[in-house]
Amino acid sequence: MAKKKPKLAVWKFASCDGCQLTLLDCEDELLTLAGAVEIAYFVEASRSHVRGPYDLSLVDGSITTLHDADLVQEVRRTSKVLATLGACATAGGIQALRNFTDVEEYAAAVYPRPEYIETLKTSTPVSAHVPVDCEVRGCPPNKDQLLSVVGAYLQGRAPVLPQYSVCLECKLRGNICVLVARGLPCMGPVTMAGCGALCPTYHRACYACFGPKETPNTASLSGRFKGLKLKEDQLVRLFRTFYAGAEAFRQESEAHEK
Repeated sequence: MAKKKPKLAVWKFASCDGCQLTLLDCEDELLTLAGAVEIAYFVEASRSHVRGPYDLSLVDGSITTLHDADLVQEVRRTSKVLATLGACATAGGIQALRNFTDVEEYAAAVYPRPEYIETLKTSTPVSAHVPVDCEVRGCPPNKDQLLSVVGAYLQGRAPVLPQYSVCLECKLRGNICVLVARGLPCMGPVTMAGCGALCPTYHRACYACFGPKETPNTASLSGRFKGLKLKEDQLVRLFRTFYAGAEAFRQESEAHEK
């Protein structure tokens, strides 16, 4: 009797779909993945919907509505393993900028009839609502890292993800430090690795699309940026991009608000 394939589900909440597209962009690897699992639920890629429970759920997007807050509970209940994908699911995403202001002001500025908009006052990561087994960082995630996480769970082992900063990736690639050599406000020293130091490799400053590394010294980096003549509002913007809702970046941005 043939062994049943593990069930894979991919869920979307508030996001731009970029994380799901990363999975679809795996090209040749996607064919291998499709042969190893049963893609039970993935609206971006298929109309089929196989009921749970699911062996692995990949969750894309932040929680911004009461409906999503209820649905993510159901996803957790029906999933053996739940992994979040990208900045939105792991830290609230760009939409976490609403957490620093009055969301009703945004609604009034964007929608002609804001009274029809039902939304929460904050954009929060999945982990604020349910236990999460693994977080795949990035905006969007790195394709190879995403595949390694899926492969690890299919093999019954814990995935191995970087726990160091982008600076180490720069050194491994032989890059000249853009902060030291060019005076660019690079967020690499406080940002989790995973992108392969993509921006510094092309002589651009890292803008922290993989979020804060473990124990980031954000205050020290801000002091270095002040030496580059950056103003307080510029520092706020540097820490309020893709991972504005991450605790370390949130606290550092608030420290520079007037």
